[in-house]
Amino acid sequence: MLKVRVIPTLLWKDFGLVKGVGFDSWRRVGAVLPAIKVYNSRDVDELIVVDITASNEKNSPDHESVADFAEECFVPLTVGGGITRLDEVLHLLHAGADKVAINTQAYTDPNLIDQVAAKFGAQCVVASIDVKLDANGLYKCCSHAGSIDTGKDPVNWARELVDRGAGEILLTSIDRDGTMQGYDLALTEQVTRAVNVPVIASGGAGNYQHMIDIVTQAGASAVAAASIFHFTEQTPAGAKQAMKAAGIAIRENFVSYP
Repeated sequence: MLKVRVIPTLLWKDFGLVKGVGFDSWRRVGAVLPAIKVYNSRDVDELIVVDITASNEKNSPDHESVADFAEECFVPLTVGGGITRLDEVLHLLHAGADKVAINTQAYTDPNLIDQVAAKFGAQCVVASIDVKLDANGLYKCCSHAGSIDTGKDPVNWARELVDRGAGEILLTSIDRDGTMQGYDLALTEQVTRAVNVPVIASGGAGNYQHMIDIVTQAGASAVAAASIFHFTEQTPAGAKQAMKAAGIAIRENFVSYP
């Protein structure tokens, strides 16, 4: 059985970290490097760093900044934002990234997923899917940091991405993002049932019980979160303690606090 991972998400915009609600990332919450240094000491399993403006502004990944981040990061690092070509993935891996998260480009060039998986292995490819409920109450995939409705169904899209070689799915509910009201259990369960790779649930974590629920009720293999760690006193180590107490297998790399 896979052990459940706790993965803080760092949203990177114009040299700083931001966090908002529903992908409206307006609130600055610090700088990337200090946050990475803090998380190194807080028993996280991995980190995800995403440049949220790269795709909309058609910027290539900032390999130099990623190299700086990786130098200070002592856990597996996933980097996303603005990836459009195979050579950009190579540069990011050389800079120190362990995995790449690909979202927007996959809709226009899905062969990129095949190419990255064939060149670097499925374990390197995190297919990122951002999902929003449309006016008819249907789940739809969005690109360009959630600003464009692609019309694609997340379950079918997840299946295709896995068939093309994605080793993991990063599934984010735009409607729940930053609300701290809980993950979207229905969305996550639909996707976890449809694919045979780990699904990282993202969007909505506000307390440890939300993390327990998304694992036990919806089958997530990992929990990604941002606001809960930025704006509350809850910690990754606390999340892992709570999940362990609930009978969930977690990675035993944390320190117990009195």
